[in-house]
Amino acid sequence: MASVITAAIPAQARAKQLRACLLCSIIQTPADFRKSGCPNCEELMQMKSSPDRIQACTTTYFDGVIAVVDPEQSWVARWQRTSKYVRGMYAVRVKGRVPDDVEAELEARGIKYRPRDQTDQD
Repeated sequence: MASVITAAIPAQARAKQLRACLLCSIIQTPADFRKSGCPNCEELMQMKSSPDRIQACTTTYFDGVIAVVDPEQSWVARWQRTSKYVRGMYAVRVKGRVPDDVEAELEARGIKYRPRDQTDQD
């Protein structure tokens, strides 16, 4: 059986320190972002071992938390546009935008950036 990639589930005691990725909305501690980067979009965000990049690419301003256990089968994950991401904790709404260089890279790859603050509903 193939191994399943899973993000760390933060302890409740660290809830005030949690940060959400501005691109995929996964929630982790700053230490987890520093140690492993973003499990979904590290190639674009490049947060691993970079406190400045973590500060620029994540936020503490987010609403709601969703535990995604089976992303491909979850209707909530499809609704949140996280069904192709790893198992983990995700924010329902994230305030902020990705840095300009990340947005430019997405555009260069033909990917439309959709902020996760629910202002761009389809």
